[in-house]
Amino acid sequence: MAKVDLFDSQWVDMVFEGKNQAYGAYVLRKGTSKRNIMSLLIVIAAGILAFIGLNIVRTIQANRSVENLEVVEVASIKEKKQAKKLEEEVKKIEPEKIVEKVKSSIKFTAPVVKKDNEVKEEDVIDLEKIEKTNTTIGAFTVEGNDEVGGEILKAKEEIAAPEPPKDEHKVFEVVEQMPSFPGGEAALTAFLSSNTKYPEIALENNIQGRVVVKFIVEKNGSITDVHVVKSVDPSLDKEAVRVVKSMPKWTPGKQNGQAVRVQYMVPVTFKLQ
Repeated sequence: MAKVDLFDSQWVDMVFEGKNQAYGAYVLRKGTSKRNIMSLLIVIAAGILAFIGLNIVRTIQANRSVENLEVVEVASIKEKKQAKKLEEEVKKIEPEKIVEKVKSSIKFTAPVVKKDNEVKEEDVIDLEKIEKTNTTIGAFTVEGNDEVGGEILKAKEEIAAPEPPKDEHKVFEVVEQMPSFPGGEAALTAFLSSNTKYPEIALENNIQGRVVVKFIVEKNGSITDVHVVKSVDPSLDKEAVRVVKSMPKWTPGKQNGQAVRVQYMVPVTFKLQ
């Protein structure tokens, strides 16, 4: 039996020898070889492209792995540097040293120029005495326990800023604990009502109203600086000031637990019956 080459179109001529070659089947079979070759080339090209694509994907993944590794290495280097820096800073902070053997010392005082009459006896340092006793000058005066093998104490001291002078005469309007009349508001109203005398001239002229009086409750509870802030009539104003001045001592107001001067106001009402 002869071998037939499927890529060669001669077998088509053999099959259709003596037959009607104008029939469509002949034309179709005649192009089979060409189609087979094209199909084979397409399959090979597809395989090559797939292989190339797979290699490209693997290369990209490998590059990403390298980049990630580099990022991790950089981060690791940074962390190591930070840890080393922190360790160095911790080393710089020296713990407080406990000294068992201490040598006696006298506090060093910066020299200050003073007049003879201003110099006190305790301000004078006897250098000869210090030389004889082998006492050294240090940060502060210390009575030591080992003058031979002891150490001189060192101290880190801060100069405290002087406190600002307190204003003893400051008058507050509102405080944590406001001043109060003995017995409370009801007792205050009763006191004003029972001790206020209606002026004759105001009665004759049918004058009435409410006078507002301002005053200061001192630290000891006494009443000072009494004056009218809302006037009605001179006669009524005068009587309102008088009765307020006659009040007993109040319980003083307090701020931060300390008694302070507090400004206060009370109304004194004059009403005709």
